[in-house]
Amino acid sequence: MNPLNRAEQAVLGAVLLDPEQLTHLVWLAPDHFYRPVHQALFGALRKLSNDGHPALSTHGPLPLSWVTDAVDEAGLHVRGLTAAYAHTLIQACPHTEHAPVYGRMVLEGAIHRTVAQHAIRLHQAARADAVQGEVEEALRTADILAGVLTDLARRWGTDPRPVPPAAPAAATDVPAPARPDQVAEDERFLLAVLTEQRGAMDEVVAWLRPGDFADPTHGQLYRCLGALHHRGEPIDRITLLWEAQRRGLLADGSLSGEQLTAVCEGMVPSSADWFGHRVMRSSLTRTAAASARAIRALAQDEALGPGRLINHALHALGPLDEVRARWATANGTLAPKPTASTPSTGGPPPARVKAARARSTPHPGASPPAPAKPVPAPTAARPPSRSHP
Repeated sequence: MNPLNRAEQAVLGAVLLDPEQLTHLVWLAPDHFYRPVHQALFGALRKLSNDGHPALSTHGPLPLSWVTDAVDEAGLHVRGLTAAYAHTLIQACPHTEHAPVYGRMVLEGAIHRTVAQHAIRLHQAARADAVQGEVEEALRTADILAGVLTDLARRWGTDPRPVPPAAPAAATDVPAPARPDQVAEDERFLLAVLTEQRGAMDEVVAWLRPGDFADPTHGQLYRCLGALHHRGEPIDRITLLWEAQRRGLLADGSLSGEQLTAVCEGMVPSSADWFGHRVMRSSLTRTAAASARAIRALAQDEALGPGRLINHALHALGPLDEVRARWATANGTLAPKPTASTPSTGGPPPARVKAARARSTPHPGASPPAPAKPVPAPTAARPPSRSHP
């Protein structure tokens, strides 16, 4: 059986056996459960507790009405739930006092699912924007993903900060442009304008980078143009060809003289800034798609703990933040805020403290006893779980 499903069953069984366990699960929400029937039942148990169910004020064995009323309440929102399944959940719980640990497992699964879902949405938004020649939806979805990661970090009890993986991520294929022919044409026109039009590099050099080109050869040519511009040398098709040769592009077969001539002959009277924006727009949507794919791969790694998953995902958004900052420069707007928020100096919120304590409850006997002092008398043991008559 799936470990996550067993954890969901165990935490529900613990609450059905001992409603007081809900006080240790205030950080767990119904939508953290994967199965709809489990979501409905946990929500029903929470509602009955908040409404002051009579079973909570009784002494002795827990009345059966606690289970039957929870099943009835959950049945208003989901089909197929029976009292027999509720007793199956009770049997699936080894120890009611372990409910916070079972709840932590449920929260871990919810974090992985949530990150994966938002990564898929970012990828879809990026591809749709690439087809339409826009970037707004991809940027908005990236902001939502960053906010979700920050909220999940606080729920888990950690500070959201970009952290690179200990081992380099496996190489993945670079996402192809949504309109490869149009993108390639825009890049050729831009290179032609930058080569043949005097002073054109001044319009784009502050914010356009070689990595923004989908075609690696076009990126290498732009790097050559940037080197000529940086040294203050004249730029034309001859100096560009010479710089390409000095960088070994002709020797290793990356570029031929005929290819360079074809690029330069495609020059049309236009604005380098206009074509540069088109290239930059394509770069932003490709980068957003690449970040989304990387984050989804992280979320699918079940061995990755939630804290590391969140921080690695924030790190995977870094390339998009860098491209986005240059996009803002190109458009004369303010740079976006950093993806991860800085740690608060006023102390962590109570919900984060409770979540952290639920994950780090010390085991009995973990601390060595002091040798010079007598062992103190044990405190009153936790009362056993209440059982149904």
